[in-house]
Amino acid sequence: MKTNPETITLMVVEDHFVFRAGLRAIFSLRANFQVVAEAGTLEEAVTLYRKHQSAVTLMDLRLPGRNGIEAIRAIRAEWPKARILMLTTFDGDEDIHSAMEAGACGYLLKSVPGEELLRAVDAAAHGQSYMPPEVALRLAERAAYGVLTEREREVLPLVAKGLTNREIAEQLKFTEFTAKAHVRSLMAKLGAADRTEAATLAIQRGFIHLS
Repeated sequence: MKTNPETITLMVVEDHFVFRAGLRAIFSLRANFQVVAEAGTLEEAVTLYRKHQSAVTLMDLRLPGRNGIEAIRAIRAEWPKARILMLTTFDGDEDIHSAMEAGACGYLLKSVPGEELLRAVDAAAHGQSYMPPEVALRLAERAAYGVLTEREREVLPLVAKGLTNREIAEQLKFTEFTAKAHVRSLMAKLGAADRTEAATLAIQRGFIHLS
C-alpha cells in the first residue's frame, strides 16, 4: 500500500475490537493519519511491525499472554528507533516507569480526549515525547517511594495473596527470617501500615494487576 510521504502511519496494538474501531474513527478525522495495521497480541505486533514499520505504534499495557511492555522491548530489540505510545487504562507509577524505561515515547490513558490523542501521535511521529500532566505527576510521585528490589518484587504478590512469612519462605526457597525481612522492607518502602494496605498500594501503583 502506497502512502503520501506526509502521511503518519499507525499500528494499533489492542486486543479489544470495539476500542480499536473507536481509534480508527478518531484517526479518520485527519487525512494525514492512516492506520496500516492492527494487532491483538505481542506476536502479531512484532510480525506486523516487521511488515509495515509504522511511524507510530499505539500499545495497550495488557495483552493476552504477554504485556505491552514486553512488546515494546521485543519491537525495539529489532528496531531501536521505533516510536511507541502506551495507551492504557492503567495509571500506576510503576506501570508508567516500566513503559518509559522499556523505550515508550509517551504514556496516555484511554480517557484521553480525541484531539489530545492526535497531538500525541503527531508529536511521537516527529521524534518528540508526550506525557499529559496527570501522568507526569504520577511518575514524579514515584520518587517519594523507595525502589523495590527484585526479591521484594517477588515477595509482594505473595503478600497480596495472603501468604504467611513461612509460606513465602517455602515457596521462594529461603528462610522464614529472610521472608520477614523482605516483607518488613517492602512495607516500609510502600509506606504501608500492614499487609492489607501493602496489597492495596501494590495494585494502585501497578506492581500487581488483577486479572
